Amino acid sequence: MSTSGEENRKATSFGGEAIEALGKRVMGPVLTPEDEQYDAERAGNQTARSHRPAILVGAVGPADVQQAVQFAVRHGLPVAVQGTGHALAAVAAEGGVLINTSRMTGVRVNAEAGTAWVAAGVRWDQVIHEAAPAGLAPLAGSAPGVGVVSYTLGGGLGLLSRRYGYAADHVRSIDVVTADGRLRQVTATSDPDLFWALRGGRDNFGVVTGIEIDLMPVPTLYGGGLFFDFASAREVLDTYVQWSAGMPDEMTSSVAVISFPDVPVLPPPLRGRHVVHVRIAYSADDLSVGKDLVAPLRALDPFNDTVRELPYTEVGTIHNDPPVPGTFESATTLLGELDADAVRAVLDLVGPHAPVPHVVELRHLGGRLARPADVANAVGNRDAHYLLNVVSRLERADITDIQPAHERLLEAIAPWSTGGRALTFLNGERDTEYVRSAYDPEDYQRLTEIKAAYDPGNIFRLNHNIPPAAPGGAGRA
Repeated sequence: MSTSGEENRKATSFGGEAIEALGKRVMGPVLTPEDEQYDAERAGNQTARSHRPAILVGAVGPADVQQAVQFAVRHGLPVAVQGTGHALAAVAAEGGVLINTSRMTGVRVNAEAGTAWVAAGVRWDQVIHEAAPAGLAPLAGSAPGVGVVSYTLGGGLGLLSRRYGYAADHVRSIDVVTADGRLRQVTATSDPDLFWALRGGRDNFGVVTGIEIDLMPVPTLYGGGLFFDFASAREVLDTYVQWSAGMPDEMTSSVAVISFPDVPVLPPPLRGRHVVHVRIAYSADDLSVGKDLVAPLRALDPFNDTVRELPYTEVGTIHNDPPVPGTFESATTLLGELDADAVRAVLDLVGPHAPVPHVVELRHLGGRLARPADVANAVGNRDAHYLLNVVSRLERADITDIQPAHERLLEAIAPWSTGGRALTFLNGERDTEYVRSAYDPEDYQRLTEIKAAYDPGNIFRLNHNIPPAAPGGAGRA
């Protein structure tokens, strides 16, 4: 949610003395738009837009976060938080206070307990590296460069999810600075409501400075990609939909239709080509079963096959998501059971004939994702069978063409949509109702009530916002 110029005026109305005083209480940098380092400090993975705060605090630890939150409350300013900048909210914030947590990079692995404590600025690749010597793996996503905290507290849909569930289901404790400026260690026992809400409600209830998560005994998996020419897209997608519906929980997979640009950084077989990419991640005690499970897809004759046993440290090679920042727009929806008509609805709008180049991915859900967490949390829409996400890069098409193209795709697939969405895939300018769709209705109401208890002034609103419930129980904007 964007803020008006009025909040910029608030931030400067008290003069430089207040900012200077904040700088003396904070170990990291405190910057304003006039400072030379300001633009670099606010930059994130999404370069199409970025926060432009009135005051930017580069926190090096929880004490800096506390000072920044207390300063914002004293001066009536909203707060945004950013680690890697992958989870940028609907509209970049104009004004207010932005807390950059990217300097907070500690990781402590407890191999005996099978857990890790992870600071707010840590990326998944660091946790993967630290856990590997003990034969353990975190529930990371497809892109290891994504920040752990935002991904996990937004739900966290990754390459082991059908076997183990959402990353949010495996959080032991959360260190968070709430709107009163307190640093709390929150668990299911100490603060059950707040612990429930943070796991799924993300940054609506405070600035998380660290989390303790479960690690899984997964040193290796059977995974990689199968690449097909777009000419066989209908056969591949029809087969994939039927195949995935019968897979055991140990198989997590997705399929993407990709329009590759003709650029030297890509391997020659992919440059300027439209392909179908099936992504495989099979995790089980006996990985040899994976070969038999993948056989029906291999029978479709991929032109490239990278599926093999691989160490979990190479998990990022399965999707091969770009590791560098970029300008992109995306849209998403959750789906129920699919059929050949659903495949045709998608393929009519993507591929060489489409005016806008896209990456359209279908992720298979179900398995452990469909069952409640052992310790309940706010992650919603567990009844969905698939997630559809479409991504288009702005250097390849204009936003005025991209957004209508995304809407046409969502309209075409609407007969199979559940009406829900996954929080970690939300992007673009969205209203409260759009955010509400990420939650089950009763859970959303409970979230607004917990918000009213811990952040009644909605200081943490520069995000995919959940407004606090008004007296009487209804959420207010």
